[in-house]
Amino acid sequence: MENDKLILGGHEFNSRFILGSGKYSLDLIKAAVENAGAEIITLALRRAVTGKVANILDYIPKNVTLLPNTSGARNADEAVRIARLAREAGCGDFIKIEVIRDSKYLLPDNYETIKSTEALAKEGFIVLPYMYPDLNVARSLRDAGAAAIMPLGSPIGSNKGIATKEFIKIIINEIDLPVIVDAGIGRPSQACEAMEMGAAAVMSNTAIATAGDIPMMANAFKKAIEAGRQAYLSGLGRVIENGASASSPLTGFLES
Repeated sequence: MENDKLILGGHEFNSRFILGSGKYSLDLIKAAVENAGAEIITLALRRAVTGKVANILDYIPKNVTLLPNTSGARNADEAVRIARLAREAGCGDFIKIEVIRDSKYLLPDNYETIKSTEALAKEGFIVLPYMYPDLNVARSLRDAGAAAIMPLGSPIGSNKGIATKEFIKIIINEIDLPVIVDAGIGRPSQACEAMEMGAAAVMSNTAIATAGDIPMMANAFKKAIEAGRQAYLSGLGRVIENGASASSPLTGFLES
């Protein structure tokens, strides 16, 4: 497991847990990062505009990579503009694309996401697009220069788990890029399930931010993701759809 690195845009990470910061109070961010073992944390540029970015950065350990997102963008042009502002603000070259026009279910606009991914990849950004799981869209994002694919498990903030499981499996099997399950992961067991499927990483925000004990839940997610990854690498046991298979021999025990 020591050599099992998450590689994004040529950068190596030991942790496969990406922590969202949007719903945390500032005094809990550092504790959550430390207990989750996360090496990447998302950052909404809108929090920077309000003057809170300095405070947020003070609470994020210096060895953690910032992943600014384009939250609030309704089309590709707005996403590109936000990404450029994040780079100018010193947040680096990583960018998580979020283009959302739907205000009720907060579903990503896949078409505008492809456009913004292509534009930003050409400018040297390490682009991680948030998308509704669709194999054809994933292929287009790959061809546009995405460093990873981030399909949603269920609507943002819902904690409903991996409702799109079968479609995410298809993307994992068909796209030669890291697949990071994002949005809707509500429990450590669901994060473990995503990793068992072969996801490269899991991102979570609401499940931890709304927990009764945030540091403890962050640590639970860390352990679940590690367990799921180890299970995937070990090769999961077979599944028998019909009938059964005895775990102990059924013959020979009456022989003298």
